Amino acid sequence: MFFFKSSPSAQVRACRNAIEFNSVSVKKIIPGGYDNMKLNVILAVPAKYQDGLDLEEVKKVFPFGDIRFTVQDGGMIAPSGRAIKALGDKNDDMVIVNAAVQVGY
Repeated sequence: MFFFKSSPSAQVRACRNAIEFNSVSVKKIIPGGYDNMKLNVILAVPAKYQDGLDLEEVKKVFPFGDIRFTVQDGGMIAPSGRAIKALGDKNDDMVIVNAAVQVGY
């Protein structure tokens, strides 16, 4: 889970956080190793921010694997209490995105 002022940034951070502290012995559990690895990435994003998804940018988080995305309603929008127009903020929304990453073959 991660929050940010923009949905694309939140998506990327949520995926990084989902894999950052995990260790998978890919060569031991996946026949063919990294070449056969498949990732199923589930993103829970607030509905009003789903149009701004940049799945190509999120793909860059994962150095290996054939990646499939599922986007569903979820996450959260909370007020940050601040909108800075100079940074491109249109409102004070803090966008929270949840990510689950399934590894398989």
